[in-house]
Amino acid sequence: MSDANVALFKRWFEEVWNQKRRETIYELFAADGVAYGVSDSGGDLRGPAELLPFYERLITAFPDIHLTVEDCFSIGDKVVGRYTATLTHTSDYMGLAASGKSATAKGISIVRVANGKFEESWDCWDRLALMHGIGGVQFTFSPPAARAEGA
Repeated sequence: MSDANVALFKRWFEEVWNQKRRETIYELFAADGVAYGVSDSGGDLRGPAELLPFYERLITAFPDIHLTVEDCFSIGDKVVGRYTATLTHTSDYMGLAASGKSATAKGISIVRVANGKFEESWDCWDRLALMHGIGGVQFTFSPPAARAEGA
């Protein structure tokens, strides 16, 4: 079971994200499945019908998105994968006009598989790195103030 679940996880990333095969969402994500923490606001998405609009927004804003599964293993009915996404911002995303900038974001997903489908997934990806990379967030760093004598 473990090898089959790892293969299913890798297939999801390859077909859904890299090949842009929308039909794989319906094939591999259970009708009553829940993707926790995935939405633009960090909320949950239930079933392919809720996941698809999120997916469409991402691939419209970042049509060259490419996800590489860096590590992946399975224990029982759960698969854990660490991935890196590379993408270029070519259309509006979350109110930010296309910047033409490229970004990299890393993430980790834990997926519970049942009957060959994703029933639950817990996703954590670096939205801050993405927004910084495309110019939506700026960081300002300043050195700590020098300590006063005797402090």
